[in-house]
Amino acid sequence: MTDSERHDEYEVAVVGGGPAGLTAAVYTTRLGHDTVVINRGGGRAAMMLDTHNVIGVTEDVSGNEFLQTAQEQVREYGADYHRDFVEGAERLDDGRFRLTANDVEVVADHVVLATGFSDVRPDPPLPRTGRGLHWCLHCDAYMFVDQPVWVMGTGESAAAVAMIMLNFTDEVDLLTRGDEPEWSEETQRQLEAHPVDVVHKEVTDMEKGEDGWLEAFVFEDGTRRAYRGGFPMYGSDYNTDLAEQLGVELNDDGTIAVDDHGRTTVEGVSAVGDVVPGHNQIPVAMGQGAKAGIGVHYRLRKYPRSLEEIESGGEVTSDQVPGISQRLRERAREHNADAAAPPVDTEGTSSADD
Repeated sequence: MTDSERHDEYEVAVVGGGPAGLTAAVYTTRLGHDTVVINRGGGRAAMMLDTHNVIGVTEDVSGNEFLQTAQEQVREYGADYHRDFVEGAERLDDGRFRLTANDVEVVADHVVLATGFSDVRPDPPLPRTGRGLHWCLHCDAYMFVDQPVWVMGTGESAAAVAMIMLNFTDEVDLLTRGDEPEWSEETQRQLEAHPVDVVHKEVTDMEKGEDGWLEAFVFEDGTRRAYRGGFPMYGSDYNTDLAEQLGVELNDDGTIAVDDHGRTTVEGVSAVGDVVPGHNQIPVAMGQGAKAGIGVHYRLRKYPRSLEEIESGGEVTSDQVPGISQRLRERAREHNADAAAPPVDTEGTSSADD
């Protein structure tokens, strides 16, 4: 789509281009609502070297490849897509929302926040993400069956993950890197009852193989411990600036409070993905995006009119339907015609039966 064809007014604006945001955009667009996605780029999914736990997607698909396919699908159905960073959000007097990014400004009837979070990274030395540094226990624990694993941190979550990893391997070290543990006495008793080696010395260096994978950490006393990989557990910074600008309620842990369809405490604002409570998984995020997209459709669809609307505005006439915009109507016709066209052989003639 060219710059001259871009629209600055939409029914739905999705902020964030991860699996949750893009799924929400697919649903709202296919359900007939003019939609724009504004995505700053990056995010957890983009960091993945391999895709795990997503049925129908093979592991050799990287996160960037996965997201690129999703972006192309969103555009194909008729949504607009901008690579930009939204820095401002406000509610207008007419109830709509204005989103201000670096290079684009849009007004929308409904906003979907899919802004995610950033994992707190420990200090280096650290291996490369996906080559010994891993952020998702539920995605990657399978990779470390019978392999030596490290867990890094001083809090309750670090201790818990270290014990959880014993379900997959008998070689688990919990690295505090010289900091005082912050887990409770009860957790300490649990740790003492599990074969987890708590290492308090600081990491000063690491060794990597020719394939780039971590092979070992070296500690301040010169000792070397071999590892295949591990998990830093230092918490998350949730990207809730826009939610706070719009007056959306947050939970005590910093996530956005939502109902079962992603609706926030502010009418017209939904939130999905890693910025809301729940497991930080691609299939979970996609499910949240789908439910939120359907919920937005319930709110924005024109028909059926209620009895009150009929009494105040009259019956629906044939020239008022369909409710889909002319722009999306034309795009749907093109898309459906392309999908229905018979395959063409290498000679350029139809391969369908005469």
